[in-house]
Amino acid sequence: MITYVKGPITKKTPTYVIVEAGGIGYHINISLYTHARIETNVIVQLLTYFHVKEDSQTLYGFVEEAERDMFIKLISVSGIGPNTARILLSSITPQEARTAIISEDIRTLNAVKGIGPKTAKRLIVELKDKLLKDSGEEATALPTATDNKLREEALSALTTLGFNRIRVQKVLNKVLKENPKVPNAETLIKLALKNMA
Repeated sequence: MITYVKGPITKKTPTYVIVEAGGIGYHINISLYTHARIETNVIVQLLTYFHVKEDSQTLYGFVEEAERDMFIKLISVSGIGPNTARILLSSITPQEARTAIISEDIRTLNAVKGIGPKTAKRLIVELKDKLLKDSGEEATALPTATDNKLREEALSALTTLGFNRIRVQKVLNKVLKENPKVPNAETLIKLALKNMA
C-alpha cells in the first residue's frame, strides 16, 4: 500500500497530477477539492489510495486526511466506485459530504452526478452511524449556497491567520447555525473569532 507520495508536481490538471518522487513520475488522480489546494513546482505530500482491479491499478491523491478518509468510506458503499467518490468530492467538500450524510440531506447528494435517490439513501444508511461515531458530532443542516461561499472565505482567512482548520470548520458551522442570516464574510469572521476565544 502506498500511503503517500512526496515530491514536486511536474504536471497539474483538474483531474490528475504527476508527482516526481525518487526519479519516478506518479500519475495520481485527484478531485477538484485537492486541485484547488495544491501548486505546481513545489514539493507536496499527497496522501494516496491505491485501487487495484483485474484490469487496472490506479492511484488517487488527497491533500488532507479528511478527504482520503471520506473517499475510503464512500467506496465502501455498494454501487459507489472510486470515480463516483471523486466526482462527489469534486462537487462538495469532505465536510459538506459528511454533513449531508449525517443530516440525511438527500437533495444535496442527488445534485452530484452519478448519485441517484437510491444511492443517496444507501450512502446515508451505510455511513451515517459510522460518521457520527467517528466525529462524535450531532447532525446539522447543510449550509445554503450563499453560506458555503461565506464559509469558504472565512475558513481561508482564519486558517491564513494560523488557526487550526478543523477547529475553524466546527466554529463556523456553529456560528452559521446560530446566525443563519450573516450578511458578509467579514461579519462571519468576527463572530467566529469571538467563538475561538
